[in-house]
Amino acid sequence: MFSVKTFSVNMFSANGQPDWPDQEPAFEILEPAGLELPLVFNSPHSGTVYPQQFLASSRLDAFALRRSEDSHVDRLFCFASELGAPLMRARFPRCYLDVNREPFELDPRMFEGSLPPAANTRSIRVAGGLGTIPRLVGEGQEIYGRRLPVAEALARIEAIYRPYHRALSGLIGRARQQFGLAVLVDCHSMPSTPRQDDKPTTADIVIGDRYGTSCSPVFVDSICSQFQRLGYTVSRNKPYAGGFNTEYYGNPGGNCHAIQIEINRALYLDERTLEQGPGFEVTRRALQDVMSALAAQALHSCQPSSLAAE
Repeated sequence: MFSVKTFSVNMFSANGQPDWPDQEPAFEILEPAGLELPLVFNSPHSGTVYPQQFLASSRLDAFALRRSEDSHVDRLFCFASELGAPLMRARFPRCYLDVNREPFELDPRMFEGSLPPAANTRSIRVAGGLGTIPRLVGEGQEIYGRRLPVAEALARIEAIYRPYHRALSGLIGRARQQFGLAVLVDCHSMPSTPRQDDKPTTADIVIGDRYGTSCSPVFVDSICSQFQRLGYTVSRNKPYAGGFNTEYYGNPGGNCHAIQIEINRALYLDERTLEQGPGFEVTRRALQDVMSALAAQALHSCQPSSLAAE
């Protein structure tokens, strides 16, 4: 059993039209009946709600835009509530707003008007067209046919990005308070055929821990060995070492660990239609097995004084 907390927004575009459908939450948290684990699952790129104003402003059709989704990853991890941990998932698409970026990783070429002084305009992700407000999807396809007013970008960041991270920070803080530590599992998928600028990998699973800085090796070793035990090929930090969420929330010295998991889409997805593939259930069960082992390892590592206080 689980409950769903929804987070709605009220946002308008530069022409005064609603920029987010008011009947749709921007993101959700699937809460377990009881919090039993220090794990927090997050699926920031699986959203499928495309605002009409956004579609109208794009030069691409909806299916082309969907190529940037981590399709169905939130469904792969829906077992989280059965384990006793929350799952947070975006409803907005990654190509509309990417919460796995700094708040203001923005490309000045995309906007009319001046960006805020805090904007990071020179990051590698911005250069690649994949900033907080992405410029590209798929094989380098430009999303927009015009420059966006800066106000539109800032509205998305203030109305959705900031509440999203406040909620995620709250889940992590709650776990750390109750158990003495928290483990964020940031859930993603990767194309089976690398995009033009990506480095090729033959791995089924890529585990990112920012080259050993965002998570205790005890947890990373556990995940890697469990996947390998089930017959999956695993790579560590290559070609994906983890994004903003892993880097920002990962602080092993402060008892907060963050791990990024990238799943090869060929394992569970028909990449031509973006529908669940025949391997979906096998992949889901494997993930549940691996995360159950991680949960046991995390509980074993909890500070005894914290658990005794419960």
